This record gives sequence, C-alpha cells and structure tokens, in this order.
Amino acid sequence: MSDKNRKIYLTELKDPVVFVAMGFGSGLSPKAPGTAGTLMAVPLVYLLQQQTLLVYILVTLFVLLTGSWICGYATKKLQVHDHSGIVYDEVAGFLITMFMVPESWILMLIGFALFRFFDAVKPWPISWFDKNVHGGFGIMFDDVIAGIISLSCLMLLQHWYPMV
Repeated sequence: MSDKNRKIYLTELKDPVVFVAMGFGSGLSPKAPGTAGTLMAVPLVYLLQQQTLLVYILVTLFVLLTGSWICGYATKKLQVHDHSGIVYDEVAGFLITMFMVPESWILMLIGFALFRFFDAVKPWPISWFDKNVHGGFGIMFDDVIAGIISLSCLMLLQHWYPMV
C-alpha cells in the first residue's frame, strides 16, 4: 500500500464507511489530522458525560467493536495502510481516555493533551503495537493503549490533586 498522506478524493468520501473512518471529514485536516479527529470527539464525550455510565459504556463498546472493521475497510478502499486521515481510532482512544472521568473542562483539556501526546509520541508499549499489530485491529489497538495510559494518568492526577 502507498503513501499514508496521499490525497483523498471526493468520490472516496462518498463511501459512508470511509466518511465515518475519516471522522466525518475531520481527518482531512491538512495539519494534525489526528488532533482534528480527537477534537471532533470532544462534543461526543461531553454528551456522553451527561448520560448514565451504561450509555457511555455501550457507545464506547460500539466504537471499539466496529472500529477494526471500519478502519480495515477504509484502508482497503483507500489502498493505504493507516492513512493519516483515518481518525475513527482517535475517537475510540479519546472515549477511553475520558471513561469515568468527572465532567470538567479542565479534565477534558488535560485528557485531550495526554491522549494526543501518547498517540503522537507513541512511547513503549504503544510503539510496539503500532509496528507489530496490523490491519484494522492494529490501527485501533495502539490508540486503545494510548487511551488506557492517558486515562491512568488522569486517574493518578485526580488522586494526587483532587481539586482538579
């Protein structure tokens, strides 16, 4: 498969699965598409924080369970493994980052920064999964790990600084 930053054509976005994988177009940002995709997830997280924990869990599970197929389908359709515009995995990772985190704009901002840091820098073990796990599952899984690490950091921060 070719260049992960290749141009996406309008005809490719007409495919509804590719459009969803591209974060409803947010992944087409010419700079920092992963950040744009995560930013697109902020209203979803805010809305889910207003719901019951069960609703948050069900939506997150839906995104996780459909993510491997959606990302895998998009890579095949675009003929590019993990195109930079595929940001469905960022949505999943940010949903995990904010799981059971109290509604707070400061915590949302910190969670956003933590997730973007871990997703972009990819320290071990994220880098290992990014390099060794392939296909739609691989695209999703490194962001899942980044989300888990980000959530862990948020929980520790809340434990040490409860006023946050």
